[in-house]
Amino acid sequence: MSESDISAAKAPYHAHIYYDAASRPRAEEARRNLCEAMAGNDWPHLRFVGSLRDAPAGPHPLPQFEIHFTRDALAEVRAFIAERGLRALIHPLTDDDLADHTTLAEWMGEPLPLDTATLDPPGRNQGVPRFGISDF
Repeated sequence: MSESDISAAKAPYHAHIYYDAASRPRAEEARRNLCEAMAGNDWPHLRFVGSLRDAPAGPHPLPQFEIHFTRDALAEVRAFIAERGLRALIHPLTDDDLADHTTLAEWMGEPLPLDTATLDPPGRNQGVPRFGISDF
């Protein structure tokens, strides 16, 4: 898939799974479960499990970790997050970083105010080359 193919209909997905001090143990366990599932190829559409970031990063105001997956895993990812009672932002990775995090995004749990000033303008998304679209 090339960058020019990245539209909301074909885009890979990210989920940013947020935590605070009280929910960090659940986030750690969720991350561990996801890493094990990826290592065992239990979720073939899961592509990446990031590390826990204990401080705000980019537009994200709370600590979080992210996962990357294809659209085929969307329902499974939603269920996984809901079962653990975690807060998450799920969005596609298109060529519109701002829309990805706002109009194309889905919140699970209480939404958070994002710092949209840190996002790339429409038509440009540094996340595409940074996260290796070829993996999708």
